[in-house]
Amino acid sequence: MAKIEQLWAVLLTVILLPFSSTALTQDFCVADLIRGDTPAGYICRAPATVTSGDFSYHGLASPGTLIRPFNVSLASAFVGQFPAVNGLGVSATRIDVLPGGVVPLHTHPAGSELLFVLEGSMSAGFISAESNSVYIQTVNKGDLFVFPQGLLHFQYNVGNTTAVALAAYSSSNPGLQIVDYALFRNRLPTAVVNKVTFISEAEVTRLKALFAGSG
Repeated sequence: MAKIEQLWAVLLTVILLPFSSTALTQDFCVADLIRGDTPAGYICRAPATVTSGDFSYHGLASPGTLIRPFNVSLASAFVGQFPAVNGLGVSATRIDVLPGGVVPLHTHPAGSELLFVLEGSMSAGFISAESNSVYIQTVNKGDLFVFPQGLLHFQYNVGNTTAVALAAYSSSNPGLQIVDYALFRNRLPTAVVNKVTFISEAEVTRLKALFAGSG
């Protein structure tokens, strides 16, 4: 019974998201990944090439690759992994956060996110753009938390077991920018990072080494 209740909760998570859909003019548009993305999205595959199997995806059945030093695993079903969501305004990610793990400050420029906790407990929060107000809440198994589109947000495990969640998005390709990577996993010179963030050059150097940056 618990598994059925979880399934219904996951389905409602996706259904209740706002849709921006090409399905208003056609039934579906399974992405042609070979022809690549365009400013208007992926080109549709010819309907004659689409099968029932295109509308199912098993990539969230197990944790994704562990990302260090954050100790979090992400398995995504964006249009690049699940072409059938192309144009439908939905996608999803499975998030497994080890004890002490964190989903660092990041943003999804093209979509809002609805987080549904499947196992464990985590702290979830976001920072508003207008006033830099912080909205943070501990969420437990069965809880939802919403992150508005484009705002910096985060999660971290507050328990002693792995926390598992499903994130549903209001876009088939919500985008992702991680603050730590933006600052320290690139060639931006250390002196410039120090200048624009007031973080000491010694600390910038340490973080660039941690995140495989240079400069």
